[in-house]
Amino acid sequence: MHLDLVTKYNVPGPRYTSYPTVPYWNNNSFSLKGWKNTLRKSYLESKEEGISLYIHLPFCESMCTFCGCTKRITRNHDVEIPYIKSLIKEWQLYLDLLGEKPIVKELHIGGGTPTFFSAQHLQLLLEGIFRRTKKPMEAELSFEGHPNNTSEEHLKTLASLGFTRVSYGVQDYNETVQKAIRRIQPFENVKFVTETSREHGFTSVGHDIIYGLPFQTKEHVIHTIERTRELRPDRIAFYSYAHVPWMKGNGQRGYKETDLPTPGEKRVQYETGKALLLDAGYVEIGMDHFALPDEALTLAMQANRIHRNFMGYTASKTQVMIGLGVSAISDSWYSFAQNVKGVEEYQNLLENDVLPVYRGHLLTTEDLIIRSHILNIMCHFKTSWREESMKFPELAETIIRLQEMEQDGLIEIYGDHLLVTDKGKPFVRNVCMGFDLRLQRNKPETQLFSMTV
Repeated sequence: MHLDLVTKYNVPGPRYTSYPTVPYWNNNSFSLKGWKNTLRKSYLESKEEGISLYIHLPFCESMCTFCGCTKRITRNHDVEIPYIKSLIKEWQLYLDLLGEKPIVKELHIGGGTPTFFSAQHLQLLLEGIFRRTKKPMEAELSFEGHPNNTSEEHLKTLASLGFTRVSYGVQDYNETVQKAIRRIQPFENVKFVTETSREHGFTSVGHDIIYGLPFQTKEHVIHTIERTRELRPDRIAFYSYAHVPWMKGNGQRGYKETDLPTPGEKRVQYETGKALLLDAGYVEIGMDHFALPDEALTLAMQANRIHRNFMGYTASKTQVMIGLGVSAISDSWYSFAQNVKGVEEYQNLLENDVLPVYRGHLLTTEDLIIRSHILNIMCHFKTSWREESMKFPELAETIIRLQEMEQDGLIEIYGDHLLVTDKGKPFVRNVCMGFDLRLQRNKPETQLFSMTV
């Protein structure tokens, strides 16, 4: 990659798991009543396709300094049962709102560390959820596992409940890097959980790898990818480390800025890792994701069904996604709603039969159009405004804004179509920023997002 392009386009930018992005939500026009109304409307329109369900389990026994997720650090496992009761109560409030048991097409458990919870307690939670849903046989159930504490009992229990997909946070196998991010886990631990998952019927095992970490070098990335290829996970998320130390509670102040790779070094790490993964037979999926040719994500991309939401890339789309737990975000397609981030506040609201939502956004007609363009670009590296429904008043200005990227060979604009080139794929976030009207109209005075490169 040309370093001049890295320098030019390495700016703060969103990862576009939503549009509008969270800092640009209009909380003044949002209300809990409005959220409920749009959710009911959207559910009635799309209930036959089912809904997505995300459950956030925030507890971790120790702080990993690369993490920007909402979490609660504790070794007190007495928190598990009260939190499970709150989750089931929140789900019941949503069921009361919908008026029936919905079809759950996909369910994902994230965190925090979901495997902080015992296998027995995870079973208690999930049976409480499933008693109140319709779960089709083809539903995709997945969870995030920590290689150090995911036990065979966890895997056996979740497999018996229908889980077939798991992702493990690997990050990097170098000990110096692991010490800096406070995530010490030997290769043997990852090997054990990967092989044990498959033994218990998990058909999709994923590994999450991060580049751009403190003290990380290209050689570290090569070593990590080579060890990963030995286990041949079905999916690989090859993420850029998002350095956002200004965000509360993420612990990213345990090292200096000078301990991080330069933008040029970071990009070399990605290009090197990507080349190794493609050479191993993986298919590039959207941004920073790779999968084996016969994996569901690859097949969904080839069939033009791949989708992106707050859970990342998924193999199928649902119009409604409900998030349960602290900080979880829900999406009715017409609006977003986020839960409070404090465990005690979350539980107190539910004890009083109140949905624990504290902010959100009601999408305008313009938002819905821009959202469709950004989804097209993030999922398929292309979009079109041939249809009248995909046009918006500032379209001409947007095309002009993108001309410099076209001159740099990152995109091609022909007629009413836009295509991101292979050269431009590493800069897909920058391309989306060209369509982001809320960002263009109101440039932030302080840094809100991680760097794009």
